[in-house]
Amino acid sequence: MRFTETPLQGAFVVELEPHSDERGFFARSFCRREFASRGIDFEIVQANISFNSKAGTLRGMHFQREPAWEAKLVRCSQGRIYDVIIDLRSDSPTQGRHFGVELSGDSFKALFVPRGFAHGFQALEDDTLLEYQMGEYYTPELSTGIRYDDPAFAIEWPLPVSLISQQDLLWPPYLK
Repeated sequence: MRFTETPLQGAFVVELEPHSDERGFFARSFCRREFASRGIDFEIVQANISFNSKAGTLRGMHFQREPAWEAKLVRCSQGRIYDVIIDLRSDSPTQGRHFGVELSGDSFKALFVPRGFAHGFQALEDDTLLEYQMGEYYTPELSTGIRYDDPAFAIEWPLPVSLISQQDLLWPPYLK
């Protein structure tokens, strides 16, 4: 596995290192030792799937409040997405900054999202499928979000928003 640090402290793009032969390839998509060797404490407790039927669908920006802040490893296994994270940690030198990366079923890249980040994505193709490996259990009473179009971040989404939940439209603006 190859880890490329993003401009946001503790967040990484994770790429597979496939071993190929005439049958295709084999690669590890997660290895606790590989993460730990980079100082990343990530224990998977839950796995989720998100299917998005229409390009332009936007989900986000979601997070859980303390003490249930979630770390996650996000991979697009079918289609393409623009994946965005925002550092919300008050003690971080990159607090309030965001980072976006395209993930696709063809690239085999994943994005590691540390605890204390908001996360969202936009489907760039119809029939897009994501897989999340989560480091915290879903806790509905601590689940929240901030608006995807909050001027505090000025995120440039690649497509016009075609579908978004009513809840995602009702998230409040970001307050430090």
